[in-house]
Order: sequence, then C-alpha cells, then structure tokens
Amino acid sequence: MSESAVSTREAAHLRLSIEGMTCATCAGRVETALRKLPGVSAEVNLAGEEAYIDYDPAQVAPDALARAIEDAGYDVPHAHVRLKIGGMTCATCVGRVEKALTGAPGVAGASVNLATESADVEIVSGLVRPMDLVAAVEAAGYDAETIGDDAGRQAEIEARDAARQRAESIRVAVALALAAPLTLPMFGVPLPAWAQLLLATPVQFVLGARFYIAAWKAVRAGAGNMDLLVALGTSAAYFYSLWLMTQPHAHHLYFEAAAVVIALVMVGKWLETRAKRSTTAAIRSLMALRPDRARIERDGVEVDVPLSAVGVSDIVLVRPGERMPVDGRILEGHSALDESLITGESLPVEKSKGDRVTGGSINGAGFLRVETLAVGARSTLARIIALVEDAQARKAPVQKLVDQVSAVFVPVVLAAALATFLGWWLLKGDPASGLIAAVSVMVIACPCALGLATPTAFMVGTGAAARAGILIRDAQALEQGRRIDTVILDKTGTLTEGKPAVTDLAPHGPIAGDDLLRLAAGAQTRSEHPLAHAILVRYAEASSGKAPPPASAFQSFAGRGLEADVEGRRIAIGNRRLLGERGVDTAPLEARAIALETDGRTVMWIAELGAAPRLLGLIGVADPIKPNAAQAVSRLKALGVTPVLATGDNERTAAVVAKRVGIDQVLAGVLPEGKAAEVERLRKLGKHVAMVGDGVNDAPALAAADVGMAMGTGADVAMNTAGITLMRGDPLLIPDAISISRATYAKIQQGLFWAFVYNVVGMPLAAFGLLDPVYAGAAMALSSVSVVTNALLLRRWRPAA
Repeated sequence: MSESAVSTREAAHLRLSIEGMTCATCAGRVETALRKLPGVSAEVNLAGEEAYIDYDPAQVAPDALARAIEDAGYDVPHAHVRLKIGGMTCATCVGRVEKALTGAPGVAGASVNLATESADVEIVSGLVRPMDLVAAVEAAGYDAETIGDDAGRQAEIEARDAARQRAESIRVAVALALAAPLTLPMFGVPLPAWAQLLLATPVQFVLGARFYIAAWKAVRAGAGNMDLLVALGTSAAYFYSLWLMTQPHAHHLYFEAAAVVIALVMVGKWLETRAKRSTTAAIRSLMALRPDRARIERDGVEVDVPLSAVGVSDIVLVRPGERMPVDGRILEGHSALDESLITGESLPVEKSKGDRVTGGSINGAGFLRVETLAVGARSTLARIIALVEDAQARKAPVQKLVDQVSAVFVPVVLAAALATFLGWWLLKGDPASGLIAAVSVMVIACPCALGLATPTAFMVGTGAAARAGILIRDAQALEQGRRIDTVILDKTGTLTEGKPAVTDLAPHGPIAGDDLLRLAAGAQTRSEHPLAHAILVRYAEASSGKAPPPASAFQSFAGRGLEADVEGRRIAIGNRRLLGERGVDTAPLEARAIALETDGRTVMWIAELGAAPRLLGLIGVADPIKPNAAQAVSRLKALGVTPVLATGDNERTAAVVAKRVGIDQVLAGVLPEGKAAEVERLRKLGKHVAMVGDGVNDAPALAAADVGMAMGTGADVAMNTAGITLMRGDPLLIPDAISISRATYAKIQQGLFWAFVYNVVGMPLAAFGLLDPVYAGAAMALSSVSVVTNALLLRRWRPAA
C-alpha cells in the first residue's frame, strides 16, 4: 500500500532493529516484505540496521511486521525486560500473570517467579514497551513496575555489542591465521595440496558458514545479496580446486582464492561494524548524559533514588560538579551550568532562582534545589535523542535511486559472471581462467558500498549537527538545506534578543502614565508575547511587585495585537493596523511614534474601545539586537545566501534593525499569513527558501518554506513545524545549519560516486582476467570500509568561530 494510503488513516509508528542485513539489496528486501502488508509503509536504514514503519493498526498487527521481516530471511532481535510483580499469593497467580504477559503483542515468552516476585519477559525489540507490559499485568489484577532504567538497559546493550565484537575479532584473527599460509605459493613457496585443503576447509565451511546461511535465506526469499555472491564465488574456487586435486597434472590450486577472500571479507565487515558504530557516537554521547540516580527531598529528608523513581514536582538536590538529572526550575541556589553537549553553547550559563535548567547539563560550583518539571520521555534530552534517532532512521530522497539500482544489482552481477565464464570458455577455450575470472567478478561486486554511502553520511552529519546544537528532523530537511539560497529572518527573538524593555510611556488625554501602564499590564497578563513580558516587568518594578489587575474576555489577533476587559473597560493594545480596524485615531501621537520608530524602537498603541473608541497613549519598547546577528548575516552572504528581514513591526523600526545587521531586503508590517505568502512567492521565482523564526506567528511560514528553522528558545509549535531546530538563540547557527547540510550532502555524493566508480571499473577488470580473486576480495572489503570512513570525516566538522 502506498504511503498516501497509510496517511489517510490514524497511522501508528514503529522503529524495529534488524539483524542479518549486509547490503542495500537486503534493505530493499525488507522494505518490499513490509510494504506487501496492508496499510504499511516502511523505510529501512542499512547503516543503522533499523526499519522505520508506519502502519494501520486496523489492518495489520505489530507481530505481523516482525514475522514479515523474519520470513524475508532476517532477524528482529529480542530483548529481556524484568518486572517486579506485586499481589501474587500462589502458583495460580503465577499462571495468570504469565498468561497476561504472553498474550500481549510483541511478547515472545515470559517466566514469572513467585519466590522473588518478579517476571522475566522476552520481547521483540521495538514491538512492545515496558509500560505496555506493566499495563497488561495490572489489567490482570496485579501490581507491576520495571526493574532497572533506560540507562541500565543501554549499558546491557553496550556490553552485549562489545562481547559480539570481541568474539568477531577472534573469528577474524583465526580466519587470517588459516588463510595467510595459502598465499605462500603466490610468492614461489610450495605448499602441499593436502595442507591447502586442511587450511581452506575450516575457513570455507566453519568461519564462512554465515555466508551460506545468509545466502540460503536470500535464495529462499527469492532475492540475492552480497552473501550470495561471496558464497557462490568462493565455493566455485574451492570445489574447482578440490576437483583439480584429482587430476594428475594439476599444478596450481585456487584454495587461496576461496579462503583469503572469505578472510578479507570478514576483516572488511569487522572494520565496517566498528566504523558504523562510530556513526552513532553522537547518540551514545547524549545517552551518556543521563545520570542513573538522583537525590530528592521527601518529608524533609534527602533520599537517593533511581532516576525512574523521580516524578514531576519532586524537589531534586544537585551538588557542585554533578549532572542535572531532570528538567526543572531552580528554587534555591546560584550556579553556572555547562550545557555544551545539549545546546552546543561552549561557555557555562549563569542560572539562579526561577531559571529553568535542562537535564544532562553539568552543575558548576553552586548547590541547587530544583523543582522537577519534566522526566523520562518528556524531558528535553529524551526529546533530542528521539528526534535525532528518528531523523537517522529516515531515508534520504537520493537513496531511492540507490535502492532501485541495488534491487537489480545481484542478478546483473550473476549474469556478468556467467557471461565472463562463457566468454573465456567459448572464445578462448580456457574454462579454468574463465571460472577464476567469474569468481573475481562475483567477489569484487559490492552492493554494500552503494547501500552505506547515504545513510552513514547522514547519520554522522546529523550527529555532528546535534553536537553543535542543530537538530535536523529528517533527511529531506538536510537535503533541502544544502540548496538554500534565500533565508527569511523573523526580527523578534531571531535577530533581536527577544527580551524587550519599556523605554517610553506617552499617555494621551486625561489618563496618567501609571494608569496607562496598569491597564496595559492587566490586558497583557494572558499573553506570551515578549512585548507583553516587557510591560509586565516594567509594571512590577513601578508597583513594587503588586499584581496587575485581572483581565477577562481576552482575544489575541496574530500580527496585530490583543483585546481584553480590564477594570470594566475594553482595552486594545497593538499596532496601527489594529487600532485603525477599531476606528481609533492615532494622529495625536504620530510624531512621537515616528521619532521612536526612527530610533529602532517598537511602538505599542493603547486604546479604550466602546461606543466612542479613544486613544489612551503609546508605549515604546526597545529590543536589543543580538551580538552575533551582523556576523551571522555576513556569513550567510559568504555562503551565497540572500538574507531577508520579515517582521510585523513598522517600516521605520524594521529598516533600522536591517541596516544595523547588514540586510538589504526588508518586509515590514506583514501578518503571519503574509510571511507565508512571501515564502510562496519566492519559491515560485525558483528560489530555495528557508524561514527562521521562534514564535507561534512564524509557524505558517516555517511550514511553507523549503526548510523551516526554529530557534530553540521559542514556542513549541514553531519547533514542531520546523525541519531544523536551533537549540540556542544564536543566529550564527543559521549559517552553520546550511554549512553542515552542504558538507553532509557532499559526503553522500562522494560516497555514491566512489561506490559506482568502484563497481564500474572493478567488474570489467575482473571479467578480463586482470584481477586475481584475492585482490578482488581485498578491494571489495575495502570499498565499504572506505565509504564509511569517508563519511566519518564529517565528525571533524565544526561550527565556524
């Protein structure tokens, strides 16, 4: 079923790990198997060894997804979850709990121990969450909670992977030790045929058994992969050599072509695995930020608890030098926090009472009491990890072409190998040389390099970006990011600090300045706009902290202002457009307003509505320009990108800000839909447009742009709409985001170029007998490693100073 068909329903999402894939053909087979299921769309990431699946729960069960992958010849790994069970009293209870657990989707088995009051549950990774298991037990009438936490499970996975890598290192070393003596005849040192047979056989059928197993799975599924090519090629060389041993005048055997090729391919896969592990270094470094435990206050006593036991509103105590365990608000204390691994900000950030802190940051020299605001999956760090993981699981548009090539790659190679053999036999009468040349063709062909070029570069690129504080939502945002030639910049919060301060009060008529400020503060109490915050701060200072009067019937008008009832009066606060729409004459204060705007300040007009609307006055607000704004604009121009300032502010204020930062094109007085319309206009002119903003008002333009960039200091709706999120309010991250997008795409192009060239050049050389199978195997092993290693060079990318 097509993706569009899935999107018409309420789709569910899964990310499943897959074992046994060795090349792009494997990824294609898994995708094909999944897409045959009704209501399913899937993308498979070979480098990450994951499938990102959208499916319709009404048409297909989660278990069917895992079965489809396994029927295609691959494995979905299983994991173990331990639960603490409460309320069991007898063996019957054990049976009921086991039945409840095994009946849950995605559970492969469950063992419940009455004595320890615990359950060990084997699950299909990705199909079921621990909270689902807890819910199943509770539905059966018992209590349950998970034993351990995410950090512990991650450590378990890391340990298992490390053990696998050690075991594979031993197998590779044994394969090399057995294969090395087989190369002696190539250097003129004779080696008896029986010795060659004894050395080659364990390499071929014991250490190389994985290639036969994977090849058989591929054949059974009606497809081919790299393992099939290796198995066929080395088997031909091995059995041909075995046949030559029975001939009286055979002088040269080809056991080394079989054993050495297998050993070299194993070395290549071992190196590739190590290199692929490095592509996920950014995710692992983020996961390492999560502490295992936290100290909280309970009934006035300090208690050390697992992080999973901390809840919202708990008071967490953080000592100097410790990692912040949760997202929260400081209740007591002052310190400088290192947030570099979360936001990319290299300098510690001063925090004091009332400031928000982010889990994973490192506390400086102060002691802090922190009220917990978010834990678990809702924390900033967890959301960052989830966003990066989801982005890396998605497939870049350019990968679609690679998948089409990979789908026919193995059949073409087998046909080329057969043509090579027949050509040497029929045209030269030399079937022996033809067989060896055919072996070289099968061995040198490498679909792996093609399949790894795009996902590895993308994973490393998104990881490097995340370290710099740039979160790329998906591959499409990155691919579009490298094309950007025009950037539309919102003013407030993007080029300016977004922390305006009141500088002028100008009452009109019989109202006093204090009364004007009081009415404005009351009307603004329900607004989240930075200008509202400025008025409330000024009122708090003027009234010695007295609360502003309450407001009712609050209405907000995007890009214009607001209305509210305060002290029995209908108050309107906004720009000229809003007051003009309400029939309010602003002429009495126009001269004062123009003077303020010419000085770069924003003017808010205040009026009382009713039968005879009247002007009450105006408030002038100054929002400082960010220190790096001019440098960011200069860097955009150096990248060949045209910056455009778009703001709902008046023309005079916008022109002043634009001149100070070096922007030539200005759009002033535009509503949110006007920004989106400008994006569409530029796109119709053939421009590739990025929109940068941080507020609710920017969401339509962010969605309309080729790439939306949201400042992480802004509203959640802006970040949810944007393809790229900048984790701190530094405008220099804008050119950095474009730079890493271009650098990543360049690595993708390099990887694909060399992967294609390698196969296009290598296969003809092998077919014409110019490449010995041993060298062909070495070249094949190095091709994947070189592509991944080239992608890893992206880890050296750094934001411009």
